[in-house]
Amino acid sequence: MVGPGGALAAAPRLLVLVFLCFLAGGARPSPATDALRRVSLRAAAGGLCQQLLLPQGYPCTEHTVQTDDGFLLSLQHIPHGKNGIADNAGSPVFLQHGLFQGGDTWFINSNEQSLGYILADNGFDVWIGNVRGTRWSKGHSTLSVHDKLFWEWSWQDLAEYDVLAMLSYVYTITQSKISYVGHSQGTIMGLAAFTMPEIVKMISSAALLCPISYLDHVSASFVLRAVAMHLDQMLVAMGIHQLNFRSDIGVQILDSLCDDEHLDCNDLLSSITVIRKGSFAKYDYGWWGNLRRYGHLHPPSFDLSSIPESLPIWMGYGGLDALADVTDVERTIKELRSTPELLYIGDYGHIDFIVSVKAKDDVYVDLMRFLRAQQGMHSSY
Repeated sequence: MVGPGGALAAAPRLLVLVFLCFLAGGARPSPATDALRRVSLRAAAGGLCQQLLLPQGYPCTEHTVQTDDGFLLSLQHIPHGKNGIADNAGSPVFLQHGLFQGGDTWFINSNEQSLGYILADNGFDVWIGNVRGTRWSKGHSTLSVHDKLFWEWSWQDLAEYDVLAMLSYVYTITQSKISYVGHSQGTIMGLAAFTMPEIVKMISSAALLCPISYLDHVSASFVLRAVAMHLDQMLVAMGIHQLNFRSDIGVQILDSLCDDEHLDCNDLLSSITVIRKGSFAKYDYGWWGNLRRYGHLHPPSFDLSSIPESLPIWMGYGGLDALADVTDVERTIKELRSTPELLYIGDYGHIDFIVSVKAKDDVYVDLMRFLRAQQGMHSSY
């Protein structure tokens, strides 16, 4: 988990929420939070390639992409694994992290257990995305991170600007369609982006870990309490646009959310999400704002049925996921025109698909099979 700051959306029905108990120091860290903390500390002093990948013996180059609204995004390129040959790379695979994470989320565990390393070592041309506001992408053509406007965006902007800019860059460099792999917010961004013809034309297949679009059945207690408190509106009213849980105000917010003896804040790393009641729709600017931007009182929905039936989709989801609830995932599946390949793991929660040391065998074997089948690669993993 990198980057304790982020954007807070002020519109009705939308809450962007992050919880990092281990950063605030108020909870006993779990093994997963310990792993994330170690990655964050290693990455604090420089770029992702320099800090994490090159020391591990992996080839890695840094790239910068500018979005149409001026944000400067960092991309990392791993053309092959430790023992690979530079001109023998397979088809490009683009990895998109979740909310308040960064590209290093794909390298949390060992070389043999992390999806990013596994893909590179198995012949894929790996590209790592980092959306605006993360540790790796805090640049802008005119704004600084201290400017209020730098943080005024929602996940819709990530789909319409960041995903478009990053995929267009990779597509131009590789001259090849791209396999998209996303986790959590990376899936809601992907699903929205795939409804846009200019983006989906660059995609050969999509693998979605803990897919999110509808969030009617979120059961994470921390998230539900924050929503009931109108935490998003309260923070914006206080003039807080970048929320840092290392700060005094951040600790006070955590204390107010976690003072209930029945609310366990020791195991809430997975309580990182966006919530939109009842619809998978664009940003809600209020009636007047919606009329000006969309010509309607309510924001238009992203039409999942507009995603081409020809786009192969794989989904992995868990029975213990308090964010990507099974009921909501099934609703998403029903609205797609295609029939996705599914991997259901009953005892997996939201973050297990990334940090579990068992994910290599439980998840990545099947994910690799899917990617290889779509790219016509020989399976050796």
